[in-house]
Amino acid sequence: MQEIRWILLLEIIYTIAIVLTCLRIIYDTRSTTKTLAYLMLTVFLPVAGIIIYFSVGTNYRKRKLYSKKIIKDEQMQLRVREQIYLESKKIWDAVPEEILKYQKLAQLLLNDGMSYLTGNNKVDILLNGEQKFPEVLRALQEAKSHIHIEYYIFEDDEIGNAIKNVLIAKARAGVQVRLIYDDFGSRSIRRRVIPELKEAGVEAYPFYRVLFMALANRLNYRNHRKIIVIDGCVGFTGGINVSDRYINNSGRDQVFWRDTHVKITGTGAFYLQYLFICDWNFCADEPLAPQTNFFHELKENAGDAVVQIAASGPDSDNPTILFSLIQAIGMAEEEILITTPYFIPGESLLDALVVAALSGVKVILLVPDQSDSKMVAAAGRSYYGELLNAGVEIYQYEKGFIHSKTMVSDQQLSVIGTANMDNRSFELNFEVNAVIYDNDTAEEMTRIFYQDLKDSKKINAADWEKRPLYKQLPEKLGRLLSPLL
Repeated sequence: MQEIRWILLLEIIYTIAIVLTCLRIIYDTRSTTKTLAYLMLTVFLPVAGIIIYFSVGTNYRKRKLYSKKIIKDEQMQLRVREQIYLESKKIWDAVPEEILKYQKLAQLLLNDGMSYLTGNNKVDILLNGEQKFPEVLRALQEAKSHIHIEYYIFEDDEIGNAIKNVLIAKARAGVQVRLIYDDFGSRSIRRRVIPELKEAGVEAYPFYRVLFMALANRLNYRNHRKIIVIDGCVGFTGGINVSDRYINNSGRDQVFWRDTHVKITGTGAFYLQYLFICDWNFCADEPLAPQTNFFHELKENAGDAVVQIAASGPDSDNPTILFSLIQAIGMAEEEILITTPYFIPGESLLDALVVAALSGVKVILLVPDQSDSKMVAAAGRSYYGELLNAGVEIYQYEKGFIHSKTMVSDQQLSVIGTANMDNRSFELNFEVNAVIYDNDTAEEMTRIFYQDLKDSKKINAADWEKRPLYKQLPEKLGRLLSPLL
């Protein structure tokens, strides 16, 4: 009898837990598709479903776990916002006429993330590690005031140690050096590299330290940004982490790694600096107040490019990067060229691409032929049929693994950054994209895209439709799980 009572009590407790979890899912999850997915997991997977939801499903954007304000005073915040609007209007009034059509995109980023327009920037496109790292090392060696570095992956390997040695030398020479590293992605540098850096005077902190009791959740919300800011006026961002795997001439037997990074010289680096300070104040022991030398304007114009930064994560009110991509796609008149290693667009982005293609815009999607995640790749392929039927061209890169996260529109607008086209980048990770309003940059990015197509195979829509059912089944199952990936 006593045993029956205990079983009954446990059943009551579990039922209450199920009901409370379901109510929280309904209240907390914005997407209907994700809500249904989490409800099914909770109901049909005893105990495990609840664990999965609280591990990966909690809406931390809504719950404001992170705070990115570096200006606490509300009146000061309003004055800063007003000044940003005025400065952005000045820049916009001076842009070339063909760029004016992107005014709504610029306004979106200004309103949603207070990311202001910056003019007079020089933009350098850096392909793969063999172009990026020499440029980074050269810029680091020229630093005079400060170096701020933030990376998802920073490895204890040849290039990681080369950068480490420069940071140590600059710190000993009196340059302020600060490093934020993701505690999961950069776990290889914890034991040796970080102590060496700290001993030399580099300030280094992990972003959202991984603790055993909160392991699953903290692995889910990662800092996927790659940011370098030097002396307040030189910035780097893009898809390339600090790792030898990104260097294709290293002499090692490895998969060819195709990736894209960007160097921004000018006031375009200011918002990257702002993001770094926000992230630093979240993870460091001592907060970092904005200083005059952190936002250093060049005496002469570096170039003609207009740059704006799109950033989002659990600290932002909205999925700003997703919104910016949808807006840019809707504004395209002739051509949209997208490269992404992980493609799980969700319904809103999928609809935007389909609408663009059906409206007569040429849409080309470039993805890897072989992915490093079979489940994500299967889920991504489940969307191909709808895109192909709408007229979207899909190519699979065969030369190696393509890791670039880029979009080019009408040879006028370029987006280069860290965000993949998937739910994880739009909702869970801290990400950053550079939005570049510049014809020369867009023309170069277009040329690079079509060069990559030469190493790719085009998917034939008719053949794709005729694939056997056993090949489609994993994709259908992946589609069901896509809100959780």
